Amino acid sequence: MIVLGIESSCDETGVAIYDTEAGLLSDKLYSQVAMHAEYGGVVPELASRDHIRKLLPLVRESVSEAGLSMEQLEGIAYTSGPGLIGALMVGASVGRTLAWGLGIPALAVHHMEGHLLAPMLEDNAPEFPFVALLVSGGHTLLVEVKGFGEYVILGESLDDAVGEAFDKTAKMLGLSYPGGPELAKLAEQGNPSEIKFPRPMVNRPGLDFSFSGLKTSALHAWQKSSGTEEAKADIAYAFQEAVVETLAIKCERALTQTGFDRLIIAGGVGANKRLRERLNELKAEVFFPRQQFCTDNGAMIAYAGALRLAAGQFEPTTISPQPRWSLETLTPLKQAV
Repeated sequence: MIVLGIESSCDETGVAIYDTEAGLLSDKLYSQVAMHAEYGGVVPELASRDHIRKLLPLVRESVSEAGLSMEQLEGIAYTSGPGLIGALMVGASVGRTLAWGLGIPALAVHHMEGHLLAPMLEDNAPEFPFVALLVSGGHTLLVEVKGFGEYVILGESLDDAVGEAFDKTAKMLGLSYPGGPELAKLAEQGNPSEIKFPRPMVNRPGLDFSFSGLKTSALHAWQKSSGTEEAKADIAYAFQEAVVETLAIKCERALTQTGFDRLIIAGGVGANKRLRERLNELKAEVFFPRQQFCTDNGAMIAYAGALRLAAGQFEPTTISPQPRWSLETLTPLKQAV
């Protein structure tokens, strides 16, 4: 089954085509980072307007790159949540309208299910069951995954998502937007022995996270510092180490709790080099998607949607994006037929 995937949940417009027999045929992405950098963060109205401007041209490019015509598409999958409501409305409206015009089915896809399944696009795809760590600018989740659509949330952030904490700390240090990658780069120059931040919530039972206190620790360290570039690098190093070690401890705890020996990492923070190094030290098979599939992309939506459509899942022809949407409410694939 040949499916067009549309991702427009935040500040990246992604379009891809996935064939359940031939694999990924095309993958296009447009990032709005340069536009939002002027404001130091995502401006929802501007994001929505840019999706409107870019989405259809990317659809045409993706179809052309795959060597297809629009009439050869057999289904359309689009991100329906979680995300910014205006941005989601753009993708949902375009996806549903194209499907209606072509006389093919369309399916709303959960953004985090797309991320969770992104490692499945690789040649060495993990087998079920596994523990998934989903880390991005808007989400931090540990999920027990027994099969496609069979998800149990083991833990989540009680305040800031890990990517959000990275970005806010970077902004506090005067780094450019988006701050997460800039802070990670600066951390490579830091001195390991100068500063040590707490590892939040690791000394209590459970798998939830909290990163807001780390921002406060970083702020206090910066206020007490000499204000030099060296001091800034030391704080960046200490902050990143605290986050990475906290995530590693909770992942190890989740593997023990479930009895699983496979861990997959997904989401934008999954591209962090230090996080990859630390998690690869765990006594488990660890799987990461390639760098381009860590951030938001159309390929993961096309893949998740294609499997559900091919299994016979269908929905009424309504446009109803969900800015908040729990993974645990999704239908297991075996029940979708």
